[in-house]
Amino acid sequence: TIDGNNILEVYNTIQSIAHDIRNNPRPFLVECMTFRIRGHEEASGVKYVPKELIESWTEKDPIKNYEDWLLEENLISKNGIDEVHIQLKNHIQEQVEKVFDWPEVVPNIELELKDVYKSYEFKEDETKNFSTHKLRFIDAIKEGLDQAMSHHDNLVLIGQDIADYGGVFKITEGFVKKYGKQRVRNTPICESGIIGVGLGLSLEGYKSMVEMQFADFVSCGFTQIVNNLAKLHYRWNENADVVIRLPCGGGTQGGPFHSQTNESWFAHVPGLKIAFPSNAYDAKGLLLTAIDDPNPVLYFEHKALYRSIESEVPEAYYRIPFGQANLVHTGNDCSIITYGYGVIWAQEIIQKLQISADILDLRTLAPIDYKSIDSTVQKTHRIIILHEDTLFGGIGGELSAYINEFLFEYLDAPVMRCASLDTPIPFTKNLEDQFLAKSTLEEKLKKLLHY
Repeated sequence: TIDGNNILEVYNTIQSIAHDIRNNPRPFLVECMTFRIRGHEEASGVKYVPKELIESWTEKDPIKNYEDWLLEENLISKNGIDEVHIQLKNHIQEQVEKVFDWPEVVPNIELELKDVYKSYEFKEDETKNFSTHKLRFIDAIKEGLDQAMSHHDNLVLIGQDIADYGGVFKITEGFVKKYGKQRVRNTPICESGIIGVGLGLSLEGYKSMVEMQFADFVSCGFTQIVNNLAKLHYRWNENADVVIRLPCGGGTQGGPFHSQTNESWFAHVPGLKIAFPSNAYDAKGLLLTAIDDPNPVLYFEHKALYRSIESEVPEAYYRIPFGQANLVHTGNDCSIITYGYGVIWAQEIIQKLQISADILDLRTLAPIDYKSIDSTVQKTHRIIILHEDTLFGGIGGELSAYINEFLFEYLDAPVMRCASLDTPIPFTKNLEDQFLAKSTLEEKLKKLLHY
């Protein structure tokens, strides 16, 4: 604990500590005792602060006291101090005058939209001739992450227990042995700090992957994502080359703090990209695209899919473009627009009811493939939007509004939404089953088809 108003004490202390920890790296906390004698900004003033407090701290003004020390040591004269003040005042005024002469900004919508994301030239990989092997959803993520580490030597993985332990779901198991602890790093339980470190790495020219143990915990790092990662390129033309992996979803009786699908929290925020794969092939390809992309990406991976589904996956390094939906099933009676676990539910229900339906897997929620939505609406004329997230404020509302605004003339029935209950997720299986959107999907589909 030091006098934060004493310039020399602060300088000498920090210099000494910095030298020490460069030779012997370790955390070091320095508390600088100081006080703000001006308002938070000039308009707010300091009337709420006791007068004697302002007076006592004014006596400790760091600049005035430093000037007095310089005078005592004969390092500067009073005239010299006055001259510095005049120079600084003139310099500030000169710069202010320049700003007054700047031309007014001319609004340009195309330019504004272009500045939201860092430009990225995607080159799709040809996968037709790739040899494949059957992988579970979780193994596809692991393989993609492994290949990304080999492909990008500046990629650093950070998260709670992801190093020697391999993460709570064992996705990074063995990575420390292969890539070392400099690139696979454990972190404290501090989501805000973890995401901040990921951003800091990006500013220094690294790529980073930040693993949230569960998507629910990302709320502790919300400001870092929506106000720092999302806006860094738009505001300062800086890198925010960070992928945040978010294990999410219900069906495992994890309760309200380990089961949410909270993608809609972030879909509203310009500057973020969102991927949400439904199968092993997409899981690997979208993850590699996310890591290649220089913009911040939230990558949602459903925990219940980890070890329950598998598919043929190319062994090689391949990427899937963002904003390109996948028509996983074709039919004429209706269209089910969905993503993530919703794709599995949709496939099960049309098989059970023997319905001829389009199933459109969005794959990414930012950007969204509106062209594919247009095509399926114009083809079947009956639309249901399915997602595991709760109904109110979900992606379904946004897509329903889009369809009603731009494709209304193609509709033979109202756009319907099928989503989970507007409650926290319960623990008990029968209550969780009732909560999930799957429980009402059959009823909603029949209603849509009989309209």
